[in-house]
Amino acid sequence: MPGCCGEPVDETTPDANNRVVTDFTQVAVVNQQPGAQQGLQWQEKASYQPPNVPTPPPTLQYGQAIAMQNMQQMQQAPWLQTNGTMQGQFNPYALSGSPSPPPMMSTGMSNGSTTLTNGSFVTAAGHPPSQPPSSFGGSPINGYSPPHSPPLTQPSPAHTFNNGMSVSMSVSGRNSSPGMASKPDSFVPPSTDEGKLSVSIDFGTTFSGVAYGSSRIAGGKIQQILNWPGSFETFRKIPTCLLYDDRGQVIAWGVEAKNASPLPGSVKCEWFKLFLEPHALRDGSVDPRLPSLPPGKQAIDLIIDFLTCLWDYAKQQITREIGAVADLDSADVWLTVPAAWDARGCQIMRDAAITAGLVHSSRAGDVNWRDRLRVITEPEAAAVHCAYLTDLHKLKPNQNFMICDAGGGTVDLAVYKIIGMMANLEIAEMCARSGANCGSLFLDLRFRELVKTLLERHPIHLDPASLAYFMHNFSETEKLAYMGEQDDDKMFHFTCFNVDPVDDHSVGLINGELAIPGTLLRREVFDPVVNQVLELIEEQLKKIDQRLDCLLLVGGFSGSEYLFRKTQERFASRIKAIARPPDCDTATLRGAAQYGLARRPLVSSVIAPLSYMMKVKLPAEPQDFLKRPAYIRENDAGVSICDNRLQYLVAKGAILRKGQRLKHKFCKFSQTTQDRMFVATLYTSDSDQIMRYTDEGEIMELCKWTVDLGVLPSFQQNVSIPQPNGFYTEFELGLELDSAEVRGILIYQGQDWGRVVFDFRS
Repeated sequence: MPGCCGEPVDETTPDANNRVVTDFTQVAVVNQQPGAQQGLQWQEKASYQPPNVPTPPPTLQYGQAIAMQNMQQMQQAPWLQTNGTMQGQFNPYALSGSPSPPPMMSTGMSNGSTTLTNGSFVTAAGHPPSQPPSSFGGSPINGYSPPHSPPLTQPSPAHTFNNGMSVSMSVSGRNSSPGMASKPDSFVPPSTDEGKLSVSIDFGTTFSGVAYGSSRIAGGKIQQILNWPGSFETFRKIPTCLLYDDRGQVIAWGVEAKNASPLPGSVKCEWFKLFLEPHALRDGSVDPRLPSLPPGKQAIDLIIDFLTCLWDYAKQQITREIGAVADLDSADVWLTVPAAWDARGCQIMRDAAITAGLVHSSRAGDVNWRDRLRVITEPEAAAVHCAYLTDLHKLKPNQNFMICDAGGGTVDLAVYKIIGMMANLEIAEMCARSGANCGSLFLDLRFRELVKTLLERHPIHLDPASLAYFMHNFSETEKLAYMGEQDDDKMFHFTCFNVDPVDDHSVGLINGELAIPGTLLRREVFDPVVNQVLELIEEQLKKIDQRLDCLLLVGGFSGSEYLFRKTQERFASRIKAIARPPDCDTATLRGAAQYGLARRPLVSSVIAPLSYMMKVKLPAEPQDFLKRPAYIRENDAGVSICDNRLQYLVAKGAILRKGQRLKHKFCKFSQTTQDRMFVATLYTSDSDQIMRYTDEGEIMELCKWTVDLGVLPSFQQNVSIPQPNGFYTEFELGLELDSAEVRGILIYQGQDWGRVVFDFRS
């Protein structure tokens, strides 16, 4: 995952492992989990309609008068670009056509720039420069800087080293190529993105689905795959489930794996997405109630296996449904991730998706094929879907709405404002999103614990098959239909899997059924999970100081009648409208595909959910001698240097334009010509406090970024001139934060010299 930053190191050659290279008709509200739709019929797809291509201008004739006339016509032609270059490939993070974000907070910086303390700078060893470099400025901590437009001059290809191999680094932020300028008599064809296929994959903890769309298919409406292996019925989503044999090979997946009977040596795997939750990645703390992974398998192995099966089938099914129109080799693929995930989890998902073959090079020269895989947060995708349903929710420009994406494993929350006209829809994030592991799966887990407690004296009903049968009955019947207090006096009956002639009235075991009082279900199963969701909504409301016009519940768990009623009871007096959109369980899936079809950033700005910073060494200041004298040392030139200082790249809560680049200048001292590597360590913090030192609060190391400065002309020039006392190299690191991903860019003299992906293996 691209991103940046950290501390320069003194070693001339870092560990090779740390070297990283670039590269809506309205329908009834859904109140059940994705299930069979026996009455659903296929609709005839609209026939292929060729795009409307304007007639090109007449060919230039000889003669000055005719030539002048035709040149005037061509300058007015809508299919010609004003910059004289061919239309570049679609960039979903482009900034054109979007209004400016709201004004930013100031953090003591002046004139919209950040200067390192006392005009000092970061060096690899803390040495002072032999010649003072230019002043170092950058973006404010949470201020907005207009995107820099680099000159069209293409720099030399940047190279760095990965495991000893020289690899070209892709240049980002460029849509023009050398030698591609249009001549006066050239005809610019329509964009190659016209009719391009957009495929979305909602990889969920309990259920997953696939949707797709194109301007050439069904009038641009989103289509879903409904026919799946292992069933003659239609399903909007299928279980995220794998079945392995004793050799670790996939026997079945999806519906077939979920419904498979136990086989000797086989292992059924579910809920493995939760192993990428931030706490699980950081310290390995996984909910003990989750099933363990198969021997020799890691979570990413299961994700790769499932995505491989899902994608292979999806390609076949989409081709069957729309025929030769489907160009899946060059399709954009949108993958959804929970809002609470950090950049490390998103990068693991991206790596798994690429390994599973969701995108690949489709032709010779297709060097940017990885960019066709887009990662988007689940509430952001759901917000796009819901914002289009203006007839249902009466949303208008300048109104705020909250998305509560209550899924199987996670519940994600985000608040957005509709800006601009509805005909040119655009939404902006209003505050930092949040989320937690409190989806409907945790109702299942609490129900299982309740059954085990009730039947602890009847072990015949506690074997894996029996417990799975109890949980299946609960999930398919009572989980979403349960109404809460009004069901307190009811008895809920669950059929036992094994035959046991012994009844036990004290625990409700009668005639082969387990009867559980409604009040016990509410107290032990529903209330703890539902209350956690309500508290998440409450905390999200506290983050905004504006009126909230609408709360939209999406995701499979939003079909719970009890959750919906409790939400209305608690927030109806503060929120004008609380609703569930049609197909609420597939809002995320459909929204991601709609985002792809829009060919522009529908979400114009995002809020930084964390602070991103790097540990640096800076010349000591008076307050450093008072506060942290132990951090101060003298370098070889006798200058006092303070270690363990923090340089903020972006603060939590900062408003960032989609694709906005935060640039910071650095200077590395090289003692020898071999000392060319700059190692930056990026840290994150969930604290609202701006910290000066690494020990002032909890910070977490996110990743390392190794930058090879030997590709820069200034470094090469210094190498060519003997300098026994060493030399300095000035450069910039750029940080781009998207809703789900972080990208890092090496910048020199205003031009991109490489996109670099972080190393998350630390």
